[in-house]
Amino acid sequence: MEFRHLGRSGLVISEIAYGNWLTHGSQVEEETAAACIRAALDTGITTFDTADVYAGTRAESVLGRVLKGERREGLEILTKVFWPTGPGRNDRGLGRKHVMEAIDGSLRRLQTDYVDVYQAHRYDPSTPLEETMEAFADVVRAGKALYIGVSEWTADQIRAGHALARELRVPFVSSQPQYSALWRVIEAEVIPTCEELGIGQVVWSPIAQGVLTGKYLPGAEPPAGSRATDEKGGAEYVARWLRADVLERVQLLRPLADQAGLGMAELAVAWVLQNRNVAAAIIGASRPEQVVENARAAGVRLDADLLKAMDDILAPVAETDPARTAQNAPKERP
Repeated sequence: MEFRHLGRSGLVISEIAYGNWLTHGSQVEEETAAACIRAALDTGITTFDTADVYAGTRAESVLGRVLKGERREGLEILTKVFWPTGPGRNDRGLGRKHVMEAIDGSLRRLQTDYVDVYQAHRYDPSTPLEETMEAFADVVRAGKALYIGVSEWTADQIRAGHALARELRVPFVSSQPQYSALWRVIEAEVIPTCEELGIGQVVWSPIAQGVLTGKYLPGAEPPAGSRATDEKGGAEYVARWLRADVLERVQLLRPLADQAGLGMAELAVAWVLQNRNVAAAIIGASRPEQVVENARAAGVRLDADLLKAMDDILAPVAETDPARTAQNAPKERP
């Protein structure tokens, strides 16, 4: 495993982070989830990402139970707050009441006294940004989080939040956007802004919901047991990539992966890690062997010719419009 600083902070995290969105507590049984987490630890992964909303809070609980026996100082645990975790009007969003209650719930489920990075899972247009940042500052001052970050915020939102964090003397160090060779919307605005401000990216879906592994073939039914066949929520996320033009171009990456001596998943994960502002790529898994395969991307350096060839192949189908950042964030509190 290789390690990088998260932005310009002193926090060092593993290049490959393990995340349990869409899996733990919902898609896979706890025994399998535990095996995946242990496989991550065995590969040298020290950074674990979750959120209170994943599997209706169950994902945090699964992660907390498995990591309980590990040396806490040797781990970096990231979690998030925003989406509904209960039926009440204040069981969601980034208002002070929810933030202060949510961090306590996350710590209880994770069985830890603090998280390393506490992140706003989306921007909340229904709450004054000052209120949100003051609440996050109090979480840090209470010792319940060491750093703060955001997920799927636009460049302007990040800049405004960072300015308030500086006034409050709170370390705002991370951005957690979707990023892959097929989804490049952060490159035009978010990444330059974060580089300027000293914020690092911890990116999710580096293999585009499994599409960049090449397992989905043009004109063929999705493989049995794949995310595209999952009725618990996985299928809706991968569906947008299952177009013939996308799948055909993904298959053209196979010779490049072979040339580099990499599997298709390794190539996809390695691709996002070539960006100097990316501190870590979050991988998920439903089987331990997937963790091992994806983790091999750590430390891989892709040459300029291969990167250009990948870009040329995927350019017609890759999404680059910065306006698509946070495309699924609500305009008002649900």
